[in-house]
Amino acid sequence: MTARPAFEPWGRFLAQNARWLSAGALLTLLSSFGQTFFISLFAAEVQAEFALSHGDWGMIYALGTMASAAVMIWAGGLTDRWRARSLGMLVLALLALSCLAMALNPFSLMLPVIIFALRLTGQGMTSHIAVVAMSRWFVATRGRALSIATLGFSVGEAVLPIIFVALLTLLDWRVLWVVAALIALAGIPALLSLLRTERTPQSMAHENQGFGMEARNWTRGQALRHPLFWFMVPALIGPSAFGTAFFFHQVYFAALKGWSHLALVSLFPIYTLAGIGAMVLTGLALDRFGTARLIPFYQLPLVLAFAVFGVATSLVHVAVGLVLFGLMTGANAVLPNAFWAEFYGTGNIGAIKAMAAAVMVLGSAIGPGLTGVLIDAGVGLEAQYVGVAGYFIFASVMMWIGISRSRSALPALA
Repeated sequence: MTARPAFEPWGRFLAQNARWLSAGALLTLLSSFGQTFFISLFAAEVQAEFALSHGDWGMIYALGTMASAAVMIWAGGLTDRWRARSLGMLVLALLALSCLAMALNPFSLMLPVIIFALRLTGQGMTSHIAVVAMSRWFVATRGRALSIATLGFSVGEAVLPIIFVALLTLLDWRVLWVVAALIALAGIPALLSLLRTERTPQSMAHENQGFGMEARNWTRGQALRHPLFWFMVPALIGPSAFGTAFFFHQVYFAALKGWSHLALVSLFPIYTLAGIGAMVLTGLALDRFGTARLIPFYQLPLVLAFAVFGVATSLVHVAVGLVLFGLMTGANAVLPNAFWAEFYGTGNIGAIKAMAAAVMVLGSAIGPGLTGVLIDAGVGLEAQYVGVAGYFIFASVMMWIGISRSRSALPALA
């Protein structure tokens, strides 16, 4: 493969694109209200309110999340037909309504429906709109654009747990879901202001830049019939399944180790800082080397992270694991999102990315449900985490095989 495009200076890139990058970061930040790390902050309160075991809560979460994964296959394709501004405004309004439903719900039978709504609008569509827009709007600087826009994920993971866990000592958990709804609503005028005009792709120095393998734009059906997609599936499932499980069971994990919940979440900024650093460095490396050279190896830090979590006896050990976890999370915010555009083109990226997002959301359903059932069956969380470490070795090998078989079909860059 020939040389990648020359770097545009960071200062100029940020100054010229601040509005669109900020819109992406806003969407990824607001997706927090449908992400597992946020919903699980209220696990103890929800379980106590509705008399749920770990397995009950995990299965409710799994049902809602699996339903959202199924709908995501269709809903994600809307990004190929709707402007990010219009679709983002609608999704944020629905996210706010979902948060309000969580605050007001008196029935345990409604929990799967509410989880479905939170997961679809938050983790699913809000983040999907952001990464599809960045992948479509930016070409030669796609890596940097994704690394900046996805900083919202890291900021949310670092700031919101500390704030909301502290507020839980002062306010009822339902009140805090009303606060979340108001914040999501406030995002609507902010998004409209940032996207008064939408960006069109720039730096189109090569006529094939929008194309993927075999110098063409792939449809979703064609992508699903190609072996590469299925070689990537274990890597799509893994972080969402087991990263989600880690955050979902954070209250139980802290209690199991004899630590306070606040002590555990106070370490999350370490995870965030590692993730931010990894995002920026991965974005730079992506623009220089391309996805194919980087993506087979980016989940290897999770092998060590979950091994450390499995044997941790102190918060220092957890901090080390969170640094490793953060390195993968930062790379995960950039590399897979760029992968779909680089290998399959941008013509139908919304539909293709929606299928991948559905697989990831499905993984996030499997993880908490499976680990919750195993906990109820007497399988310790520590033993489960050691097994998870082995899973990520398998996922990395599968990625390496798939990429090695397919990278020769990528169009050359001049």
